[in-house]
Order: sequence, then C-alpha cells, then structure tokens
Amino acid sequence: MAIATTPSDDSDSAHALSRAVVLTYGLVVYACFGAIFLYLIGFVGGAVVPKTLDDGTLSSIPSAIAINVGFLALFAIQHTIMARPAFKKRWTRIIPEAVERTTFVALTVVILVGMVVAWRPLPDVVWQVEGFLATAIHGVFWLGWGIVLLSTFLIDHFELFGVRQTIDYARGKKSEPAKFQERSLYRFVRHPLMLGFILAFWATPTMTQGHLLFAGVTTAYILIALFIEEKTLVELHGQAYEDYQKRVPKLIPRIRSAR
Repeated sequence: MAIATTPSDDSDSAHALSRAVVLTYGLVVYACFGAIFLYLIGFVGGAVVPKTLDDGTLSSIPSAIAINVGFLALFAIQHTIMARPAFKKRWTRIIPEAVERTTFVALTVVILVGMVVAWRPLPDVVWQVEGFLATAIHGVFWLGWGIVLLSTFLIDHFELFGVRQTIDYARGKKSEPAKFQERSLYRFVRHPLMLGFILAFWATPTMTQGHLLFAGVTTAYILIALFIEEKTLVELHGQAYEDYQKRVPKLIPRIRSAR
C-alpha cells in the first residue's frame, strides 16, 4: 500500500536536502582551501611540495612576467570586487547568502591552484645568505605564517572561510556577521593577518627574481587593498574604528617606551 505524502512532508525533505548540500559544500571547500594553503607555504618556502616558486618550465622573461602577474592580478581583482559590500548585496540575489563566503573561498582556491600550476620560474638569484642569518630568516618565514593562522582565529576563523555560515544554515539559524574585537595581535597592529603574509613572502635566504616578483606584487596589492578596506571598516564601525586607527598602527607595531 502506497503511503501518501503531504506538501509539508515534501517541503521538509527539500529543506533537509538543501541544508545537507550547503553544509557539504562548505566543508569540502574549507578542506580544499586548507590543502592549497598548506601547499602555498611550501610553494613560497621552496620545500616539500612538488613545485615551488623557482620550479617549473623555463620561458622567456616577458612571458613569465605576463603569466605570473596575470594570475596575481586575477587574485587581486577577485578579492577586491567580491569582498565589497555592494557586490555582496547584488551577488546574494543570485546565490543563497549562506554560501556567499564559501563561493568566494572556492573561487580563491581555483585561482591559487591555477597560479601554482601555471607559474613560470625566474631563477636568477637577487640575493643569497647562509649560516645563522639564513636560519634567522627561516624563523621569520615561519613566524609570518604563524601570525597569519593566529589572526584568522582572532577574527573568527570559521566565519572567514564560510564554514560557520553553512553550519548555521544547516541548523536553521541566521548567521550574524563577525564583530570587531580589539584583542591580542590587534592591539598592536590593525592588520596582523596582512603583516604575517608580508613577513612570510619576503623572508627567504635565497631571493630569486621570480620570488621577488611574487613578493613585490602581493605586497603592493596588500597596501592597496588595505587602503580600500579601511574605508569600508570606517563605514561599518564608524567612530569606534576611527578611534582605533588613531591608537593602533596599520602594519608596523609601534614600540612604546615605558615610563
């Protein structure tokens, strides 16, 4: 005997399936980002991974610069456009709000994978140091990545990568945006996450032309992006963030002398 179903049963099943799909999407994208993040550490650091900044097919300098800068520019354009509130407002008319951040992260993963695969080395050495100084530079490299990882947790790691939004959707809750909190590293610099990236990208005992190109272009983008981001933060938080700007430096910690 067939069991009759009501429209309510069908609706509940559809909602359950939708929540499961969204949650799976969020977790898979987060895992993919974690993998490319770890790969990027080796890619920049020149160790462990199959291909680093200085590995790959040699080509002419103009061709290598065009390909490498092209991917870095694509990354910058994606982040600059998709991170803006005006774009998010329009974008969430097309896709569910619960997966807006996850989709942003997914596109980031695609671009980073494409960059790693297509990157062309420029292996000529600009500078090289050895011994204790090289060891110290390696220490700064790992310090930079450590600051990056810690900073993500200080500003809500799982919200940053879209996981919390998909979990809240699966639980039937509405996600609230992360709140600004001045704590830990954020008491010394306003953007420790970006400071960590700059340290990690520049701290290398052997600086090749390709690595210099990567570090220089990404640093230029960070400085431009922060200029835009600060305006957005003032719009969101008003006088509270303006006071924060006056008290805390943007990237370079201020050394205060004790009285």
